[in-house]
Amino acid sequence: MTRQTTVSLDSTDHAILRLLQSEARLGVTEIGRRVNLSQPAVSARIKRLEQSGVITGYQAVVDPTKLGLNLHAVIRVRTTHAHLTAALEHFAQIPEITTAYRLTGEDCFFLDVFAASSERLEQIVDAVARFGPVTTSLVLRTYDTKPVSPAHATPTAV
Repeated sequence: MTRQTTVSLDSTDHAILRLLQSEARLGVTEIGRRVNLSQPAVSARIKRLEQSGVITGYQAVVDPTKLGLNLHAVIRVRTTHAHLTAALEHFAQIPEITTAYRLTGEDCFFLDVFAASSERLEQIVDAVARFGPVTTSLVLRTYDTKPVSPAHATPTAV
Protein backbone atom coordinates (compact mmCIF):
# COMPACT_ATOMS: atom_id res chain seq x y z
CA MET A 1 0.00 0.00 0.00
CA THR A 2 1.46 3.38 -0.97
CA ARG A 3 1.57 6.02 1.69
CA GLN A 4 0.47 9.50 0.76
CA THR A 5 2.40 12.31 2.33
CA THR A 6 0.84 15.67 3.03
CA VAL A 7 2.70 18.70 1.75
CA SER A 8 3.09 21.58 4.17
CA LEU A 9 1.47 24.70 2.73
CA ASP A 10 1.12 28.19 4.12
CA SER A 11 -1.75 30.64 3.65
CA THR A 12 -0.10 32.13 0.55
CA ASP A 13 0.16 28.68 -1.07
CA HIS A 14 -3.54 28.16 -0.32
CA ALA A 15 -4.39 31.55 -1.84
CA ILE A 16 -2.44 30.66 -4.99
CA LEU A 17 -4.23 27.30 -5.22
CA ARG A 18 -7.65 28.97 -4.85
CA LEU A 19 -6.79 31.42 -7.63
CA LEU A 20 -5.49 28.71 -9.96
CA GLN A 21 -8.56 26.54 -9.36
CA SER A 22 -10.98 29.37 -10.04
CA GLU A 23 -9.05 31.32 -12.71
CA ALA A 24 -6.34 29.06 -14.12
CA ARG A 25 -5.54 31.48 -16.95
CA LEU A 26 -4.38 34.23 -14.62
CA GLY A 27 -0.83 35.26 -15.32
CA VAL A 28 1.83 34.80 -12.68
CA THR A 29 2.21 38.59 -12.38
CA GLU A 30 -1.51 38.99 -11.64
CA ILE A 31 -1.44 36.14 -9.12
CA GLY A 32 1.52 37.85 -7.45
CA ARG A 33 -0.39 41.12 -7.28
CA ARG A 34 -3.35 39.38 -5.65
CA VAL A 35 -1.26 37.53 -3.05
CA ASN A 36 1.31 40.32 -2.52
CA LEU A 37 4.32 38.47 -3.92
CA SER A 38 6.72 39.15 -6.76
CA GLN A 39 6.38 37.28 -10.05
CA PRO A 40 9.55 35.20 -9.40
CA ALA A 41 8.32 34.25 -5.92
CA VAL A 42 4.93 33.14 -7.28
CA SER A 43 6.61 31.21 -10.11
CA ALA A 44 8.82 29.40 -7.58
CA ARG A 45 5.83 28.52 -5.39
CA ILE A 46 3.80 27.22 -8.35
CA LYS A 47 6.77 25.15 -9.53
CA ARG A 48 7.14 23.70 -6.01
CA LEU A 49 3.40 22.89 -5.91
CA GLU A 50 3.68 21.14 -9.28
CA GLN A 51 6.83 19.19 -8.35
CA SER A 52 5.36 18.06 -5.02
CA GLY A 53 2.25 16.76 -6.79
CA VAL A 54 -0.20 19.20 -5.21
CA ILE A 55 -0.92 20.64 -8.67
CA THR A 56 -1.38 17.68 -10.99
CA GLY A 57 -2.29 19.48 -14.20
CA TYR A 58 -4.21 22.21 -15.96
CA GLN A 59 -7.25 21.81 -18.15
CA ALA A 60 -10.00 23.66 -19.94
CA VAL A 61 -13.52 23.18 -18.64
CA VAL A 62 -15.77 22.35 -21.59
CA ASP A 63 -19.56 22.60 -21.81
CA PRO A 64 -20.63 19.13 -23.04
CA THR A 65 -23.90 20.46 -24.51
CA LYS A 66 -21.90 22.65 -26.91
CA LEU A 67 -20.39 19.41 -28.25
CA GLY A 68 -23.80 17.79 -28.71
CA LEU A 69 -23.55 15.71 -25.54
CA ASN A 70 -26.98 16.62 -24.19
CA LEU A 71 -27.52 13.73 -21.78
CA HIS A 72 -25.57 13.63 -18.53
CA ALA A 73 -26.02 10.43 -16.56
CA VAL A 74 -24.41 8.65 -13.66
CA ILE A 75 -24.17 4.88 -13.71
CA ARG A 76 -23.51 2.78 -10.64
CA VAL A 77 -22.08 -0.67 -11.33
CA ARG A 78 -21.98 -3.64 -9.00
CA THR A 79 -19.46 -6.31 -9.96
CA THR A 80 -17.07 -8.83 -8.44
CA HIS A 81 -13.46 -8.33 -7.50
CA ALA A 82 -12.43 -10.63 -10.33
CA HIS A 83 -13.91 -8.21 -12.90
CA LEU A 84 -12.48 -4.92 -11.56
CA THR A 85 -9.49 -4.69 -13.91
CA ALA A 86 -11.45 -5.76 -16.99
CA ALA A 87 -14.22 -3.30 -16.13
CA LEU A 88 -11.78 -0.41 -15.77
CA GLU A 89 -10.13 -1.30 -19.08
CA HIS A 90 -13.55 -1.41 -20.75
CA PHE A 91 -14.64 1.92 -19.23
CA ALA A 92 -11.47 3.53 -20.59
CA GLN A 93 -12.51 2.53 -24.12
CA ILE A 94 -15.84 4.36 -23.93
CA PRO A 95 -15.21 8.06 -24.62
CA GLU A 96 -18.51 9.16 -23.08
CA ILE A 97 -17.39 7.91 -19.66
CA THR A 98 -15.48 10.92 -18.39
CA THR A 99 -14.85 9.76 -14.82
CA ALA A 100 -14.88 6.39 -13.08
CA TYR A 101 -14.86 6.24 -9.29
CA ARG A 102 -14.20 3.02 -7.40
CA LEU A 103 -16.50 2.85 -4.40
CA THR A 104 -16.94 1.12 -1.10
CA GLY A 105 -20.34 -0.30 -0.26
CA GLU A 106 -22.72 -2.24 -2.48
CA ASP A 107 -21.73 -0.58 -5.76
CA CYS A 108 -18.20 -0.96 -7.07
CA PHE A 109 -18.10 1.90 -9.57
CA PHE A 110 -19.75 5.26 -10.13
CA LEU A 111 -19.42 6.43 -13.73
CA ASP A 112 -19.94 9.96 -15.01
CA VAL A 113 -21.30 9.76 -18.57
CA PHE A 114 -22.08 12.37 -21.24
CA ALA A 115 -24.01 11.01 -24.24
CA ALA A 116 -25.40 12.54 -27.42
CA SER A 117 -28.68 10.62 -27.35
CA SER A 118 -30.78 8.22 -25.33
CA GLU A 119 -29.89 5.52 -27.87
CA ARG A 120 -26.18 6.01 -27.23
CA LEU A 121 -26.75 6.04 -23.47
CA GLU A 122 -28.61 2.74 -23.82
CA GLN A 123 -25.62 1.26 -25.68
CA ILE A 124 -23.27 2.42 -22.92
CA VAL A 125 -25.50 1.01 -20.18
CA ASP A 126 -25.71 -2.32 -22.02
CA ALA A 127 -21.93 -2.40 -22.48
CA VAL A 128 -21.29 -1.65 -18.82
CA ALA A 129 -23.95 -4.12 -17.61
CA ARG A 130 -21.86 -7.05 -18.81
CA PHE A 131 -19.87 -6.62 -15.57
CA GLY A 132 -22.91 -6.80 -13.30
CA PRO A 133 -26.08 -4.96 -12.25
CA VAL A 134 -26.26 -1.25 -13.08
CA THR A 135 -28.33 1.66 -11.83
CA THR A 136 -28.57 4.64 -14.16
CA SER A 137 -29.73 8.12 -13.19
CA LEU A 138 -30.05 11.19 -15.40
CA VAL A 139 -28.50 14.37 -14.09
CA LEU A 140 -31.07 17.15 -14.20
CA ARG A 141 -28.72 19.98 -13.30
CA THR A 142 -25.12 20.44 -12.24
CA TYR A 143 -24.39 23.10 -9.66
CA ASP A 144 -21.11 24.93 -9.38
CA THR A 145 -18.28 22.88 -7.98
CA LYS A 146 -16.02 24.32 -5.33
CA PRO A 147 -12.24 24.25 -5.35
CA VAL A 148 -10.48 21.85 -3.01
CA SER A 149 -10.00 23.58 0.32
CA PRO A 150 -7.04 23.21 2.65
CA ALA A 151 -7.46 20.46 5.22
CA HIS A 152 -6.94 22.85 8.11
CA ALA A 153 -9.47 25.43 6.93
CA THR A 154 -11.89 26.82 9.42
CA PRO A 155 -15.08 24.76 9.20
CA THR A 156 -18.20 26.51 8.01
CA ALA A 157 -21.74 25.97 9.20
CA VAL A 158 -23.52 23.00 7.64
